[in-house]
Amino acid sequence: MEKYMLPCLNKKLFGIECLGCGLQRAIALVFQGEFVAAFKMYPAVYSLLILFTVMGVNIFFKFRHSNKIIGALAIITVTTIVISYMVKLINN
Repeated sequence: MEKYMLPCLNKKLFGIECLGCGLQRAIALVFQGEFVAAFKMYPAVYSLLILFTVMGVNIFFKFRHSNKIIGALAIITVTTIVISYMVKLINN
């Protein structure tokens, strides 16, 4: 499966990882049942999966306060992505 993954153009061109580096591998790890390894690879993987699940369910089943829930999940996800990216930059 890894041979079909898209390479990060930012990393190839500039040598610096982007905010999304590791997401494909983390999702592959989730599907393989490697949940801890997926979190270590890309900490926002679970908040992203929850966000997209709620958005998908909301398309078919409208529920109360869905905009607030989706907004809060989006803020949590973006915050997690930015913080984990900054930590990754500092540790490298």
